[in-house]
Amino acid sequence: MNFKAKESEKKLKGSYYTPDWIANFVARWIKHYDVQSVLEPSCGDGVFFDEILKELPDDKLELVGFDIDSDALKSCHRKLPLSNSKLSLYNQDFLASTIKYIQTPSSKKYDAVVGNPPFVRYQYLDRAQQKNAQKIFDLLGMKFTKHTNLWIPFVIASIEFLTPGGVIGMVIPSEILHVLYAQGLREYLLSSCSKLLLIDPEDLWFEDTLQGAMLLMARKKNNSGDESQVAIIRTKGKDFACGDPYKLFETAEYISGKALSKKWTYALLSKEELDAYERVRASNAMFTFDQLADVDVGIVTGANKFFLVSDAVIQKYALSEKAHPMFGRSEHCPGIIYDENQHNENRLKGYPSNFLYFDSEHDIDIYAEYLAIGVAQDIPSRYKCRIRSPWYKVPSVFTTPVSMLKRSNGIPRLILNRLNAYTTDTAYRITPNAEIDTATFVVCFLNSVTALSAELEGRFYGGGVLELVPSEIERLAVPYIAGVGQNIDVLNSYIRQLDGKMLMEMQDIALYSKVSDIDLADIAILRKALFRLQLRRQRITSNEHQ
Repeated sequence: MNFKAKESEKKLKGSYYTPDWIANFVARWIKHYDVQSVLEPSCGDGVFFDEILKELPDDKLELVGFDIDSDALKSCHRKLPLSNSKLSLYNQDFLASTIKYIQTPSSKKYDAVVGNPPFVRYQYLDRAQQKNAQKIFDLLGMKFTKHTNLWIPFVIASIEFLTPGGVIGMVIPSEILHVLYAQGLREYLLSSCSKLLLIDPEDLWFEDTLQGAMLLMARKKNNSGDESQVAIIRTKGKDFACGDPYKLFETAEYISGKALSKKWTYALLSKEELDAYERVRASNAMFTFDQLADVDVGIVTGANKFFLVSDAVIQKYALSEKAHPMFGRSEHCPGIIYDENQHNENRLKGYPSNFLYFDSEHDIDIYAEYLAIGVAQDIPSRYKCRIRSPWYKVPSVFTTPVSMLKRSNGIPRLILNRLNAYTTDTAYRITPNAEIDTATFVVCFLNSVTALSAELEGRFYGGGVLELVPSEIERLAVPYIAGVGQNIDVLNSYIRQLDGKMLMEMQDIALYSKVSDIDLADIAILRKALFRLQLRRQRITSNEHQ
C-alpha cells in the first residue's frame, strides 16, 4: 500500500515536465487546424506554449494557461517570446475554473487544448481538489470513483473547453487503455471525439518513474452523431516525432469505437489479428470463463504475515493443530498442480505454506503466546480484524478444486488444487460447473487465445505485472475440449521445462488441432499478437527479447 507521507513532492504534485521535442510534435500537428486560441490547463514552465509560438503565426493568437505553481507561471511568462500574441496565465486550480465554465453555457471555447496534466492519485489530493474532481463528473452525468487519478478529470474538462472540430494533444498515462477507473473517460472520449490516436512508446518518456505515458491526439466531433475511431501506433525513441504529425494522424489504421469493448487494449491488435480473434471466438469450442466456472476471491486474513507462516513458526509455538496447507504466490506453484509433493517442496524452502485457522473459543487460552504476538503488533486494530469477533478468527474459510493467482508476470495459469489447500486474496478460488471436468478445464485454460484475452481484459501498472479482477476473468475466452485433462501431469512437467513460446505453441497445437472450425493459421496469428502485447506490458523491446 502507498502512503502519502512516503511519497516525494514531485510525485505528489504530479509535476513531470514534458520534453520539448514532444511539445514541438504537438505544436506542428495543431497548426493544421486553423488554430486561433490555445488552452493549456497545467502549463508549468510553458514548454508547449514556447513550441507553439515557434510553429504558429502569433498574429491574434490567444494563449491561456493555468497552474497552481506560481513559480512555474513566472518562469513561463519570462521565457515566452511574445510579440502580437495575447497571453493570459492564471495561478488557479483548473478544475475549479472548469466547474464555473460548465455551469455557464456561454463560456469561451478554444480551438486547441495541449498539455501534460498532473498524474496524482485521488487519495493524495487535498479536500478541495477531491471535491472539484467529483463535481466535474457529477455535472457531466458521469460515474465517479475514488480510485480515479487527477489526470482523468483534467482530460474531461479540457475537451469540454474545445470548439466543435477542435483538437487536443496531451501526454497521459498509458493505463488509459485498461484500468477500470478510466472506463468513464474512455466512454466520454468515444462520445465526444471523432478520431483518437494514441502514440504508444516502447520507452519511458519521464525519468524517475515507472509510469508509462502516451500521447493522446484527438479531434472533437462537429456533430454528436459523428462516428468515433481509435488507433494506436507503437513507437520507439524520438524518430516518430521527426515525421509529419498531421499525416500520421490522418492516415493511421483506425478501428471503429463500436468494435472496442470496455478496454481499449483491443485497439492494439491489427485488423488481421482482430479478424482472427473474432473467427476463433465464434467457434463452438470457445466459451467465456463464466460459462465454465465461478470465480471467488481468496481468504482475506487482514494480516497475511501473521496468519501465513512457515513450519519453523508452527514448531516454535506448537500450532500444528491450527495449521492447514496453503499457497498464494507464483513461487509456491511453478506448475499447474498443487499436491503433496509441491507442498513439501515449499515447506523445505521455508515458505509460509501454513494457514492458521483459529476457530475455537478456547484458542485464546491454548495459543495465548502466539496470539499475544498479534496483539503486540496491533493487528486487532487493523480494519479487517477490527470488524470481526474474535479478531483472530478469519471468515469465509473454504477451498475450491481450482485456483488462479491474481497477478502474473508471464502467462496466467489455473492450478489444480489436489491437496485442497487454502489460498489467500492473492489468488482466486475457482469452482468449475458440475458438467466440467476439472483437470480438462485447467489444461484448456493454458493456450495463446486465453492468454491473449487476459492481456486484452486485464490491467497492469508500472512494474508490468498482469492483474485480473473477477469481472475480467469472467470475460476471458477459454476453449473446452473434452478428454485433454488426462495429460495434465505431463503438461505440469513441461511447464517447468519449456519457455513460454514453446509451451504455447505445443498447447495450441494439442488443443486446437482437435477443433474442426478453428484454423491453426489463425491461432498462429494470435500467438504472435500475444507475445507482442506481453513484451509491451513488460516494457521489453523486440531487440532486447532477441
